[in-house]
Amino acid sequence: MDDRQLLRYSRHILLSEIGIAGQERILAGHVLIVGAGGLGSPVATYLASAGVGRLTICDGDAVDLTNLQRQILHRESRIGMNKALSAQIAIADINPDCRVTPVTARVGAEDLAALAAAADLVVEASDNFATRHAVNRACVAAGKPLVSGAAIRTAGQIAVYDTSDDASPCYACLLPEDTPAEEERCATMGVLAPLTGTIGAMQATEALHLLASGRSDLTGRLLLYDAMSAEWHSVPVPRNPACPVCAARP
Repeated sequence: MDDRQLLRYSRHILLSEIGIAGQERILAGHVLIVGAGGLGSPVATYLASAGVGRLTICDGDAVDLTNLQRQILHRESRIGMNKALSAQIAIADINPDCRVTPVTARVGAEDLAALAAAADLVVEASDNFATRHAVNRACVAAGKPLVSGAAIRTAGQIAVYDTSDDASPCYACLLPEDTPAEEERCATMGVLAPLTGTIGAMQATEALHLLASGRSDLTGRLLLYDAMSAEWHSVPVPRNPACPVCAARP
């Protein structure tokens, strides 16, 4: 780190949990973020401001006026612009040291396999089960940690899946791919604006834990948050030894 970086990240360096060595690992880190919406916005904001050296941000959607209630990376002046490109512009102002690679098309399984393999960890911030399962498969195949989050109406959740740990489940251990599930979208269900900030900030925290120390104490647990009652619940997620996704992990 140069003198400017030592000053910029001094409040991290003061933390025994991070220190100079941890901050250097953060600066060298590469995080793949799938989704630049309600969750991806705070994730990218905090990871960039914290000094993560490289972010690859995937989103095939364009900024819409209805997004701006919660998607804090975007601005009215960028309505109609691809969200990954809008995120790149915003992050350049937050921290020019952070290199952003925008992926402006919807990513499929083949794309995700290569993107996950190139990153140190993956933050899943999408809004549909198909993408979550595709990201999970890519992370299991590449042996990369996955920080998963969701928020709808006034309820949110976050979990870490790290299949480099033999005891860790994957996302499909929690919700098998063949589970019938009704998609719940903000466009029809609504979502409390700061809820996405709460869950996204938690996802960024776990990503920084993983970069700085190589581990997360949230691995194997699902945190559930009710914004109306201000209550958190922790639910253990056991590994399914017969899981078709991670049972034969490499």
